[in-house]
Amino acid sequence: MSEKIAVLGAGSWGSILASVLDENGNDVRLWSYNPKQVEELNTAHTNSHYIKDFKFSPSLVAYSDLASALADVQTILFVVPTKAVRSVAGQVATILQKTGIQPALIHASKGIEQKTYKRISQVLAEEIPAANRKSITVLSGPSHAEDVARHDLTLVTAASESLDAAKHTQKLFMTNYFRVYTNPDIIGVEIGAALKNIIALGAGALHGLGYGDNAKAALMTRGLAEISRLGTSFGADPMTFIGLSGVGDIIVTATSANSRNWRAGDELGRGEALDDVINHMGMVIEGVATTKAAYELSKQRGVSMPITEAIYQVLYEGKDIRTAISDLMQREGRSEF
Repeated sequence: MSEKIAVLGAGSWGSILASVLDENGNDVRLWSYNPKQVEELNTAHTNSHYIKDFKFSPSLVAYSDLASALADVQTILFVVPTKAVRSVAGQVATILQKTGIQPALIHASKGIEQKTYKRISQVLAEEIPAANRKSITVLSGPSHAEDVARHDLTLVTAASESLDAAKHTQKLFMTNYFRVYTNPDIIGVEIGAALKNIIALGAGALHGLGYGDNAKAALMTRGLAEISRLGTSFGADPMTFIGLSGVGDIIVTATSANSRNWRAGDELGRGEALDDVINHMGMVIEGVATTKAAYELSKQRGVSMPITEAIYQVLYEGKDIRTAISDLMQREGRSEF
């Protein structure tokens, strides 16, 4: 059964997920705050700033008016940057209260809200009352938009407190190249999705500095340990972090030039200033803000996260990257587990 689905956020990931849903026969409305982007999507059927050389189906319609995009929808997929989730969700809530519809909510954004340290599902739950929605599900895993666009084999997970909601998301997205698993651990999936961007920044920096595979493997392995420690302190299942939204997402994000976080780290490693990297990237680098939130959370909860702390010091305190690496390597010896 096809559904009417609004996809909020027409960046690389949002537009490609909208394309997957459209391929599966759904009535998909892709919303963007940028009228010029909407015009390009509806006339040329391209999204050239975010996805090069990709042609969208004419059946995928873009909207700049949020109320029109949400008219009679059964599902809403949020794929806006973390810093915009609360604002957009508040606007959605106002529209839902007026129309009386009660859609299922899915989000595919990866981050932690600044200052509140809330996960995105928590922000959605706060802004959109239970009376105006059904369930909340997270779609996450190792998935570059560029690879999904060319139908590369991709596996992700749908996490929700409701198994029915997770299965609903699974059915919406499943194709012969895009496979979706279900997972009840929404906390672990969201924390893994957010914090892997920190490790991707570090991995890119190592590449920019000229370090080899040994260093990158060490960073990813010990980075995963940090993510697991913080996640389990919130009640996450440790098994989640060896799954698709844990180790899987770290591998794809910390090893590929398709990752904007990896690219940002690479430029930092080559000596570029953070402000310059952010200005010319042209897209949100979620790992920069997430590093600050994760560092502050680790201090608040008494969780040891030395790699995150080192990256925080480089990004926010101006510490030299090579000095930060040296300090990490010269820490007191200890047991691995």
